[in-house]
Amino acid sequence: MSIHRSPDVPAAECRRDVPGLESRFFLKLTILCIGDVVGRPGRSAVAEGVPRLVKERGVDCVIANVENAANGSGLTEALYDKFLRYGVHLMTLGDHIYRRAEILPVLEKSDCIVRPVNYPPDSIGKEIAVYETEKGPKVAVISVMGRLFMKPPCDCPYKAMDRALARVPQDVRLVIVDMHAEATSEKIAMGWHLNGRVTAMYGTHTHVPTADERVLDRGTAYITDLGMTGPYDGVLGRRKDRVLRAFVTGMPSPFDVASDDVRMCGVLIEADSDTGRATSIERVSLGTVDSQ
Repeated sequence: MSIHRSPDVPAAECRRDVPGLESRFFLKLTILCIGDVVGRPGRSAVAEGVPRLVKERGVDCVIANVENAANGSGLTEALYDKFLRYGVHLMTLGDHIYRRAEILPVLEKSDCIVRPVNYPPDSIGKEIAVYETEKGPKVAVISVMGRLFMKPPCDCPYKAMDRALARVPQDVRLVIVDMHAEATSEKIAMGWHLNGRVTAMYGTHTHVPTADERVLDRGTAYITDLGMTGPYDGVLGRRKDRVLRAFVTGMPSPFDVASDDVRMCGVLIEADSDTGRATSIERVSLGTVDSQ
């Protein structure tokens, strides 16, 4: 795997200025960002892969997109609790956020999970979640939805992100953004829109890992899509025979979750806790024991 490191950029161009707060330490933090977790196979990959990377790579914060965790669509309270036990610190969702009504109380009370910031203001869920790492520095996560080819229709993601960043707590330097979107153009544009203002911006939703990871010129780590955490011997995590039947015949077919070639995909990001600037981004793809 290649590791893309930050270009030489003056720290002042990348830091989030905090009035009255002087820098007292410089720490390197490692953040693991996990792509869409699909069904039981994806959850198993997280349960196995997260402890492994925490031990081998010294991961300080784990963020996962969990909107497909419950049999491929939505999230339940029981699965939310499981992800916390697996070592996931912060969670994002997407267009399936409200697929299962039982998750609504969790979205109302949890400080670990967010809804897209460009959903209607009265939508249930928090717009920003913050995790305080064992080393001390805090990590914030924000979710935003794309508008091209996506449902439901949402507000402008760019203006919504501007508003959200203004509400990030002043003592938080590390900000991670998950853009749940179909169009690569929207994600790339958002990367440039947030360049120098957030630690990392990555895409989710398409379930296909892209090979364009890099640290932009103002210190923001970027990748168009993290890929899927789940079974790759299928079509976007679903059984290939069922999907092929629907495509070939035009007849409805239940898209059950597949089961083989299970992988945990995402990125490892190293960042400076003082400036909020990413110093490197590395793609990861871990097969489970059963898949190797």
